[in-house]
Amino acid sequence: MRTAIRLAIMPALLLTMSAQAQQKVPFANGVPVAPTGLADQVLPAGPFDMRTGEGQDIRVTVLARDIEYPYSLAFLPNGDLLFTERTGRLRVLRGGKLDPNPITGGPVSKYAGKSGGLGAVHGYMSLIVHRNFAQNQLIYFAYSKPLDATRHTVAVARARLVGNALQDVRDIFVGENLRGAVSLAMTPDNLLWIATGADAAAQDPMSLGGKVMRLKDDGTVPADNPFVGKAGYRPEIYTMGHRSSMGLAVHPVSGAVYLSEMGPNGGDEINLLKPGRNYGWPLVSLGRTYPGPWQAKVSEPTHAGFEPPLLYWMPAISVSGLTFYTGDALPKWKGDLFVGGVRYGEVPGTGRLDRILLNDRLEELRRESLLGELHQRIRDVKQGPDGMLYVATDEPKGAILRISPGAR
Repeated sequence: MRTAIRLAIMPALLLTMSAQAQQKVPFANGVPVAPTGLADQVLPAGPFDMRTGEGQDIRVTVLARDIEYPYSLAFLPNGDLLFTERTGRLRVLRGGKLDPNPITGGPVSKYAGKSGGLGAVHGYMSLIVHRNFAQNQLIYFAYSKPLDATRHTVAVARARLVGNALQDVRDIFVGENLRGAVSLAMTPDNLLWIATGADAAAQDPMSLGGKVMRLKDDGTVPADNPFVGKAGYRPEIYTMGHRSSMGLAVHPVSGAVYLSEMGPNGGDEINLLKPGRNYGWPLVSLGRTYPGPWQAKVSEPTHAGFEPPLLYWMPAISVSGLTFYTGDALPKWKGDLFVGGVRYGEVPGTGRLDRILLNDRLEELRRESLLGELHQRIRDVKQGPDGMLYVATDEPKGAILRISPGAR
């Protein structure tokens, strides 16, 4: 009898002891205050020689440094590397050397210096080059557009890049009271994809927040978009139910579009975009809210009735840009998906680049983390025309890195 009583008391006692043993974590605006023990580390000069899991030894070279929050990378046909800075500048590396003069003629943007979150106010964000750039000289970039002294939204500008200046600059998309990150891609049919983030608005079919839009390269709506002519839906929408859209990538063979979507405290996702599908945010998630509880009720099927992610992270790496590698310079990585992360497990100073090996059915076989020892926020990754990988670090003194084959 006494044994039975003791066994009945133990679960409640253990729960009480566990609760008493936990630290009282400070919060700010509903989010745990981040630790600083690994944050703000200076990137050494390099180069860095590293071993990797597949035996693909690499050398990481710092091509440019002390750049103010580089955000997005895009290559021109001649090999020049364009990139945006969150402070509202467009820059270029020519022959691997940084041009000290920013590209002129871009629109004025709003920048609030906040590094992340759904309400982040980035100056210039995602950047792409038109697939017919050699003929039309067009580039596209997302930015935070001031509306007046106190209001702003997100927009996508189109411009012709002539020398070191932008000409014929025109907004082809202006959001309606939208905030946070915007991601861009262009598919082989020259259609422009724009991804935005949101919370409750992600489930509102009349809002463009938390959606992926599919447009023609002049900003008009294609007639075959999934919601064209459907009452109660914006015709621009291709998919909905997205939280924080940090990167878009086009598969080099299928032409399918993939979205990296930042979750809250866990639940980062890579989503394969399918026409008209709902990806669930904020109703479903594989992550927790910042105070600790699960975002979705764990007693219910997490993605029942919604499109599940292709890949996810728990804890989160705070996913950013992504790319499929198709080059010959790093042959053991051919076909792999690379995904940037600005921090792991809510700890600053733990950014990394994840390499994911997928089979021919896009099922994950292996996952490897790279560059973590540099303690940098990895914001974007792109393959260059030389078959190397190029990385942007999102730091106040950020850098552009090149990943090439190692010495042995």
